[in-house]
Amino acid sequence: MVRPAHRRPGQSRKAQTSLFVAYVIAVTGAVAGLLLAILSVADPVGFAALRVASHEVTAPVARGSRSIIGSISGIDDWVSAYVGAGSQNRRLRKELADTRRQLVATSALQEENRQLKVLLKLQETDKAAFANGYLLTSTSTSSKRIALLSIGRNLGVASGQPVRGADGLIGRVLSSGPSVSQVLLLTDIDNVVPIRRARDGLPALANGRGNGDLDIRTLNIANNPFKPGDILVTSGTGGLYPPNIPVAIVVRRTADGALARPLADPAQVDAVSVLRAYTPDNIEAQAAPAPAPAP
Repeated sequence: MVRPAHRRPGQSRKAQTSLFVAYVIAVTGAVAGLLLAILSVADPVGFAALRVASHEVTAPVARGSRSIIGSISGIDDWVSAYVGAGSQNRRLRKELADTRRQLVATSALQEENRQLKVLLKLQETDKAAFANGYLLTSTSTSSKRIALLSIGRNLGVASGQPVRGADGLIGRVLSSGPSVSQVLLLTDIDNVVPIRRARDGLPALANGRGNGDLDIRTLNIANNPFKPGDILVTSGTGGLYPPNIPVAIVVRRTADGALARPLADPAQVDAVSVLRAYTPDNIEAQAAPAPAPAP
């Protein structure tokens, strides 16, 4: 069927209706605006009342939009605070780690200074001490307890010489090289040290257990007078170890003696002194008075 010539392409009743409605709305809006302009000039009070009434109508919408905007702003502030707290937390953690490292370093330095001061005082008052060094490494899990000393034959260190720290006996030199030495620690199972109880001179023997502790056995098997807290020192019996060097403290009694813990822990000791072996020649040299200065 041929389309009528008077109808334009693309036109329909629905499109025409929509266009008519748009025209009506536009004209109505223009007329309403014109009337409001005339009313604002002719009756300002009435126009103000009308404007207030319109504000009352739109107020709930404004409140809702303000609440939504405030919520969005609050979320933004919360996210910003969260991000800021995260960065602040990281900064505080870093500062805490730095402070902890400084504290550890300071504590270690203070302990090393204490040990050096004690060793210096010992060297000034004890003629048996002739060289100072550092424990570089020490075995802590093997049954053979050996430490590496930072000095050797270059300073006169030789096998059999006692080694002590600021708090007590460490062991004896096992072998010496040109610049380093091996020290057989007090807690080694092959190390036996003649000792006595400090408060009354009760003689006994200290034998390493290989696990960091000492077995204490009295010379009188029938008598076991040891008590927890007893301090044990070297007796000087048999030579090698000079007398009165602190050795250990009794932890508990056992069936045939006591269990003791060394006063000087090689794992925590840095500075040590090497002593001359306690031999008859050294005993006489230490007991002899110093020669008077020549006039």
